[in-house]
Amino acid sequence: MSTHFRCALAFNRLQGLNLAMSLFLLGSLAPPSSAQDRGNPEGEWRSIWADLSSTRYSPLSQINASNFDDLEVSWVWRGDNFSPAPDFMNRATPIYVDGIVYTVAGTRRTVVAIDPATGETLWTFREPYTERWEGSPRKNYGRGVAYAEIDGRGVIYMVSPGFFLHALDAKTGDPIEGFGGQIPIEGFPQTGTVDMMASLGHPYDVYSGIDRPVGAITTSSPPIVVNGVIIVGNSAHQGGGYTRIENVPGDVQAFDARTGEHLWTFHTIPRAGEFGNETWENDAWQWSGNVNVWAPLSADPELGIVYLPTDQPTNDYFGGFRPGANLFGSSLVAVDIETGERRWHFQMVHHDIWDWDLPVAGILVDLTVDGEEIPAVVQTSKQSFVYAFNRETGEPIWPIEERPVPPGDVPGEWYSPTQPFPTRPAGYELQGLSEDDLMDFTPELRAMALEQVSDIKLGPIFTPRVAVDDPNGWRATAQCPSATGGTNIPGGPVLDPETGILYVQSRKACTGGVLGPGSRTDDGGPDGGPGRTVVEFASAPGGGFGAIDGLPIFKPPYGRITAIDMNTGEHLWWIPNGDTPDNIANHPLLEGVDIPNTGYQGNATVLITESLLMFAEGRGGRPLWYAADKETGERVGSVEIPAPTSTAPMTYMHEGVQYILLPITGMGRDGERIPGSIAALRLP
Repeated sequence: MSTHFRCALAFNRLQGLNLAMSLFLLGSLAPPSSAQDRGNPEGEWRSIWADLSSTRYSPLSQINASNFDDLEVSWVWRGDNFSPAPDFMNRATPIYVDGIVYTVAGTRRTVVAIDPATGETLWTFREPYTERWEGSPRKNYGRGVAYAEIDGRGVIYMVSPGFFLHALDAKTGDPIEGFGGQIPIEGFPQTGTVDMMASLGHPYDVYSGIDRPVGAITTSSPPIVVNGVIIVGNSAHQGGGYTRIENVPGDVQAFDARTGEHLWTFHTIPRAGEFGNETWENDAWQWSGNVNVWAPLSADPELGIVYLPTDQPTNDYFGGFRPGANLFGSSLVAVDIETGERRWHFQMVHHDIWDWDLPVAGILVDLTVDGEEIPAVVQTSKQSFVYAFNRETGEPIWPIEERPVPPGDVPGEWYSPTQPFPTRPAGYELQGLSEDDLMDFTPELRAMALEQVSDIKLGPIFTPRVAVDDPNGWRATAQCPSATGGTNIPGGPVLDPETGILYVQSRKACTGGVLGPGSRTDDGGPDGGPGRTVVEFASAPGGGFGAIDGLPIFKPPYGRITAIDMNTGEHLWWIPNGDTPDNIANHPLLEGVDIPNTGYQGNATVLITESLLMFAEGRGGRPLWYAADKETGERVGSVEIPAPTSTAPMTYMHEGVQYILLPITGMGRDGERIPGSIAALRLP
């Protein structure tokens, strides 16, 4: 029996269930609610963020405030055998379709089908080894799989670190006949795979990929399948220390869901004659790269639009070689599903030099604003703004103003004189840094905080970085939020489509932004990463600040969840995203000080249902699963879980029982370190 598919007995057992009893229980326990029309039948979870609208909402209410504290661990699926890395991080949110759970595991991104009631592995599929996989920096970043029904058969779609697209029979794991073709590499199936590099337009070797001087491309989030079309985003090499100006652009591709035929390509860096090309001065579009769509996607099948949240171009923190606004970097782009043509776009950061790419999907929801029904798309961000648009036209629901921002003085850099500021809703996390934001638990700590920032350039959001040997004596710029602050993918936002209320997690974080010559860290040799030309300036060490003896330099809360009514743009309430960490509550410098609940300085992993807002502190946090009242934010309860959560959870109804699946990674309660795994919760 092939290792690709080992499920016949388990599948037969599933099919032999008492369907009449299951249907009776589903009918009696599921809440009466309007049918979900977002591509997700009630009780299922067909996309990693629940549905085509990326709401991460479920109408299930079997688990509610009256019984939340009774939740118990039903099973734990272990990922130990799927990666040689002992600390493999589970970044994938499973999906649940037609009685089976699907996810990916390990650095090879093995596709796994799991029994939803027991955690038993039903079948697996693993892509054969290639240098393309080995060279990918995103092997540990698989977010999950996609699902669609083609000719009455369920199909699982997976994109791999090596940039292949696989189509598998959902029940057996068999590669789909007639999809794609034979990849001329030993071990690949004869059918069921598309080599996405073949249609990308760059010279490459089928085994080793694109030559490094040209660039590199990989994947992290799964594709989205809508109206018979697979839309595939992509990822680049990790940013921050990136030191070359060239890379391949993150062009988005579409394929026929039945055959794998390439349908269209959307150029995220516009080419000559295309809309937006003029925003790349100095002809920088010819060599600049990235502008990837690495976050999950959302789509409106009725409008025929897919929504692409993009990241910034090369280089993350310096763009002197690419003067101009640089469309479609750090933008939300609405693209026609059938043709691949741009319908509309909005750029959140002009000429991004802060690494403030869009890390989460835009959420689709129908709102009532001042009595008018509006089909909306809601985009949250690292910079802690909510951008809200009519998803058909791109018109902002509330004005977004271009306002002057502080200039910079790094030699050779190009600075946008203005940036867009939403007038509503208000920002929901720390934006910029002033002395008023610094900790004041005690006069002594306040003085220490002031001393630490005495040579740090403070200012509002969009304050640019300084260079080493700054003529004004600044050691660094306080970039707040940092590239890991605000809202990010591990937690991300959730939205209740019945009420239009957005619940957005955020992390308070700053970085000391300083630039140094790229030649200090890159000698131009072959080991410097993709690309040829060393950038004039790159992120440099020496700008560190932000903590005093382990205490964050700014005032709490360090992480929060904010409820925002998207019908009015008003903040309703916020709560800490957990509890005060022990290292802060028991800190010797805070002995005798009355400390409020500071929350956890991490990305809370959040889930919204008909009855509850549920969350965990996230990576490195406490192994606890919390619940709060959706209307007030009041804590309902908490239950112990095997280890901290590592990314967004999900829920489903199976055989009349509601389960919550928590991707977990980290130190377990018994002291055992648990690699990327899944814990299932249910009522007794």
